[in-house]
Amino acid sequence: MQDTIDQVKETIVEEANSILDYKFVFSEEISITVKGLIFIAIALIITSLILNFVRRIITRKLSNQDERKFITLFSYIRWFVFLIIFLVGMHTAGVNVTAVFAASAALLIGVGLALQTLFQDIISGIFILVDKSVHVGDIIELEGKVGRVLDIRLRTTRAVTIDNKVLVIPNHLYLTNILFNWTENGVETRESVDVGVAYGSDVDLVKEILLNVAKSHKKILKVPEPRVLFTDFADSSLNFRVVFSLNNSFEARFVQSDLRFEIDRVFREKKVTIPFPQRDVHLFPEK
Repeated sequence: MQDTIDQVKETIVEEANSILDYKFVFSEEISITVKGLIFIAIALIITSLILNFVRRIITRKLSNQDERKFITLFSYIRWFVFLIIFLVGMHTAGVNVTAVFAASAALLIGVGLALQTLFQDIISGIFILVDKSVHVGDIIELEGKVGRVLDIRLRTTRAVTIDNKVLVIPNHLYLTNILFNWTENGVETRESVDVGVAYGSDVDLVKEILLNVAKSHKKILKVPEPRVLFTDFADSSLNFRVVFSLNNSFEARFVQSDLRFEIDRVFREKKVTIPFPQRDVHLFPEK
């Protein structure tokens, strides 16, 4: 009875070994066994568990903003570590990694060209996090589009526009275009409204009106105080600019609209004329 059991065990072990030693042959130089595939899978699983443990340890005492930055950067590191472990695992499992690269050289070149923009996006994302030119919550302007950054991902940055639309920005655009960060120096930004009045108007009265209108708006900051600039003697008007500060750039266009409505109302009340372009045409009779 015991001999029969031992024979069954030996048979099971032999069959298991034969399955584990089964070799997938791709070419004369490239092959891998089932045992090697299992080894690579286990190595990747263990690596994933270790990386998750390290991430939890590091982010445990970070603020929410710093945690988001670290997780974004960690995602780049994670894929790089997986690639290294995968290559090392293949080499340990007996796969000729050099032969794999040699056999797939043409394919890798084609894939590299196809993924060139993707790699640019990833490298740009790393640069964004390293030089800290853009943070989550910043208001940025790129190619004439303005949005508040929601998150910085592996390939793209997501931002919400003033119209509450999500703007998906490929990260490589940061390297190829001029980026305006409205909140790099803080949330406070300076805005303005331009207006022209007719020649002969009382400029001191115009300045007083513009200052009063700006100071009376509840969303305009009291410090620094609004200021009025006499910007130009134009062809048909005397041009002024009222400059003011806000702590929410997304409100700028609504505040500017409010000021224009109020300026127009007060100008009508105070008999201050906003001119329109005029041209004098002289007709000479034929001799």
